[in-house]
Amino acid sequence: MTPVFSTAYLPPIAYVATMVQHTELLIETKETFPKQTYRNRTEIMTAGGVRTLSVPVIRNNHSRTEEVGIDYKERWNIIHLRTLAAAYSASPYYLYYKDYLEALMTQRYDKLIDLNEALLKWILRLLKCDCQLLRTGDYQKEYELDFRNTFSPKVPYPTEGQEKYYQVFSDRLPFTPNLSIIDLLMNVGPEAKDYLKRIA
Repeated sequence: MTPVFSTAYLPPIAYVATMVQHTELLIETKETFPKQTYRNRTEIMTAGGVRTLSVPVIRNNHSRTEEVGIDYKERWNIIHLRTLAAAYSASPYYLYYKDYLEALMTQRYDKLIDLNEALLKWILRLLKCDCQLLRTGDYQKEYELDFRNTFSPKVPYPTEGQEKYYQVFSDRLPFTPNLSIIDLLMNVGPEAKDYLKRIA
């Protein structure tokens, strides 16, 4: 049974923990693109607390996810990279991952779905996960394994099972679960896969 997920920009930990349990995944492309979701935003920990990074998109009220473009009028990708550097340059694994992340994020992608897929494939490689990503060919209202709306910044995901791990600003800020997978990778590196298995 193949599960279906929404596309996501540097998705939250719970999203990836669910994803890596499967070997084949569908990414929804035919839905009408909804606002204010993880499809074009992510949450990271900074010295000032949790911060949301959003990819500016070009869309109309009826755009399908596969049609949503990326707006490069502002250098949002450079801003995101600088924010990530400020947040994670002191983390144990920032130097290991930063060049790859910069290479991906400084490429120009016409469509949001392509940016998200490139980043997700890189993340899955780091996790040594052989998940095959497929895109939906048509819109279906229901799937047996449907995670398209499971992970939402509007509805906090249950985090009781997310054990604590070291976060860069843990000396001054409380542990925050279910941030972007980037937070986990920068702080625990190769141990991220085992962590995801434990909380799945």
